[in-house]
Amino acid sequence: MRALILSDIHGNLEALEAVLFAAEGKYDEIWNLGDMVGYGASPNQVIDRIRPISAVVVRGNHDRVCCGLTSPNGFNPVARAAALWTRAELTPENLDWLRNVPQGPISPNFEGITCAHGSPLDEDRYILTMRDAWAPLQQSPAPITFFGHTHIQGGFSQRDHNWHDLRPAYERRTDTRSEPVQWTLPLEPETRHLINPGSVGQPRDHDWRAAYAIFDSEAAEIVFHRTPYDVMTTQGRILMAELPERLASRLREGR
Repeated sequence: MRALILSDIHGNLEALEAVLFAAEGKYDEIWNLGDMVGYGASPNQVIDRIRPISAVVVRGNHDRVCCGLTSPNGFNPVARAAALWTRAELTPENLDWLRNVPQGPISPNFEGITCAHGSPLDEDRYILTMRDAWAPLQQSPAPITFFGHTHIQGGFSQRDHNWHDLRPAYERRTDTRSEPVQWTLPLEPETRHLINPGSVGQPRDHDWRAAYAIFDSEAAEIVFHRTPYDVMTTQGRILMAELPERLASRLREGR
């Protein structure tokens, strides 16, 4: 089994298309960890593209707010403006579909895996530090949990009394920020993992390239990837939609 793990697309069609092109032929199914919309200016196009090809879909907090299930008042002003714009922009069909996307955690048709948007214990909770990861690593029903929400690629692992903060170590000599790169994490036996594939559409780890991961059960590994995409077109869509300018500028900054 090879699964393409995607999270936090956030209405960024160009990043999504770049990821699907880069990963073509390398996976059997897609596990989608949510926040497909919000921030970006292509919410309908993203849903129309990702909906028919996802084997697993978990709702994100922006999905929940943008389809009207909860209020945007808890968001900062920029995120709130984008959520209200997205709600008005979504077609009735896509609004209805988003309202019925299940809350995580969800187990795909593969033993030992669970998928969530935020923490598997609370979909709105961020897992940013080992302190955040401690309870989910102990209490998650599966040895491997894929999660998103933070927009930061990497994760956490635990085996007995050994705890590790995982961050992809891309080779600097090839990491020109304009080329695709990858880093492989071997899955050691009797080890529990929390794995974040990173954000497809709005990375916040100071690398603007679209992030994703591929889980390969036969090779017992997770391969983290970054791939460049047409940021200028995405920025232009945001500005043409009269969304907050910050949503465009931050894409190139990767934060």
